[in-house]
Amino acid sequence: MVFDFTSRYYDIETAEYKTKDGRTTAYKRRRFLPQGQNLPLLQEVTVVQGDRLDLITFNTLGDSEQFWQVCDANNAMNPENLTAEIGTVLRIPLPQV
Repeated sequence: MVFDFTSRYYDIETAEYKTKDGRTTAYKRRRFLPQGQNLPLLQEVTVVQGDRLDLITFNTLGDSEQFWQVCDANNAMNPENLTAEIGTVLRIPLPQV
């Protein structure tokens, strides 16, 4: 399994599972979420009407696919929850590359 270096799975160990019939399947081990308050802060953003996480991430980190870093910094399992309520203050972390 090959993941781009900007992927949240890049540093996760790859393991193998062997079936009874001898087939081998590669998989990534479980990724444990970091404690968001421990990630270095770049800035905070207040959610306004019409905000989307991909746009916030693009405007702050320069890459909309890095939304997972904002999720990590805010201890969010569901990305949609981060922009569901107007006025929510989001922690934007320093990029974790």
